[in-house]
Amino acid sequence: MSDAQGPAVELIDVARRFVTPDGKAVAALRDFNMSVARGEFVALVGPTGCGKSTTLNLVTGLARPSRGTVRVFGKEVDGIDPRIGFAFQTDALFPWRNVIDNVAAGPLFRGMAKADAMELARKWLARVNLSGHESKYPHQLSGGMRKRVALAQTFINEPQILLMDEPFSALDAQTRVLMHEELMALWQQNRSSVIFVTHDLEEAIALADRVFVLTSGPATVKNVYTIDLPRPRVVSEIRYEPKFIEISHTIWNDLREEVQRGAAAQERAA
Repeated sequence: MSDAQGPAVELIDVARRFVTPDGKAVAALRDFNMSVARGEFVALVGPTGCGKSTTLNLVTGLARPSRGTVRVFGKEVDGIDPRIGFAFQTDALFPWRNVIDNVAAGPLFRGMAKADAMELARKWLARVNLSGHESKYPHQLSGGMRKRVALAQTFINEPQILLMDEPFSALDAQTRVLMHEELMALWQQNRSSVIFVTHDLEEAIALADRVFVLTSGPATVKNVYTIDLPRPRVVSEIRYEPKFIEISHTIWNDLREEVQRGAAAQERAA
């Protein structure tokens, strides 16, 4: 396929090894293969420490594979790609900047005129229901409001690929559901290719087109599940549908084996 039609992200026979500060060699990934289509939302689930975040680092160019190939839009990854956005577990907000300055930071860095960047930031804050909070600082916001700022901060740059590393794990259950709805609304409009790392299987199923189940470390892809649930989805309601429950049971039976293996390995290492 041509670059215009091919996958957004490809990992082909990838292995990743690194050396810990105490000199121990550790394998994070092995024989890892994954392809993400343009506009597709995929989720990665697996045991703690199995290499999910390492996978994202390889896509960003922050880490290089020890073996194999990582491609973005058909070209091998070689450094940081400005078409990629990243949402972290902890808020990547500048505490000394107010809300609108945080959201406008990306466009300003890319050379947009200040007046245009501020106007665009106001529009994105309105889209995440934060109009009227432009002059507040991060410490004056609730956890959910900070996440909304972070989403606006990310989507304002119109990323073609969005990498999300447990972005909502620190939020309470009710706020997480609201953030899922916010993310789905923004993604439906933007249609970035998303790789979403989570420990919450229900979150993965509710959001994703496909769920990749990873083995205990060093991780490889154990199985891939297509989530055959119609879109648009109301995340707060879909969890109660029989089809959702059926998919959840099927994937959990597969994932549980790896979680148990991972826990046993951690006990042996302790």
